[in-house]
Amino acid sequence: MTWQSVVEGTVRGLGYELVDIEMSAGGLLRVTIDRVQGDPAGEFIVVDDCEKVTRQLQHVLEVENHGYQRLEVSSPGLDRPLKKAADYARFAGERVALTLKAPLAGRKRYSGTLLRHPAGDGWQLQLDADPAPAGHSRSRKPAAAPPHEAAARVLDFRLDEVREARLVPELDFKGRRFLPAAPQDAAQAGGGAGGVDGGR
Repeated sequence: MTWQSVVEGTVRGLGYELVDIEMSAGGLLRVTIDRVQGDPAGEFIVVDDCEKVTRQLQHVLEVENHGYQRLEVSSPGLDRPLKKAADYARFAGERVALTLKAPLAGRKRYSGTLLRHPAGDGWQLQLDADPAPAGHSRSRKPAAAPPHEAAARVLDFRLDEVREARLVPELDFKGRRFLPAAPQDAAQAGGGAGGVDGGR
């Protein structure tokens, strides 16, 4: 089994969704996890979740003889990346910042509300009235465009045209919306798959 399949199988076996995995040239293995949709345990990843996955990955990677220098398990954060079709389906109706591989009408970056295409083929972005740059926090509800501009304010796209897509964070200044878990670094001084830094 490849290290990718080992990580994916372990994360899914523990009941979490694998959002992303990356192995850097220096041997840093980054694993991003999230709760599956409708998880009764809650909506957001917390430190205990990261610790649980870290410990299990340390064990399984050692058994399967897959080497790494450091292991870091974290939540996807407020600006969660959308990587696969299931992500787009899960977050339809949310505000998204989108970067295209090739410019359209002279631009690559757009932001707005993610929608399924009415024809069922591809996706749409209901554009903000004054598009914000990727990662810029704004009110969740986009300003309404005049009726005669409505058609022009929808971007049709396919997933293979997207370079990067992320949720636009919704900030609640009256109270904390949620607390993303800090990354859990499995390596102590000296490297290797040693103890777990609780991140507290």
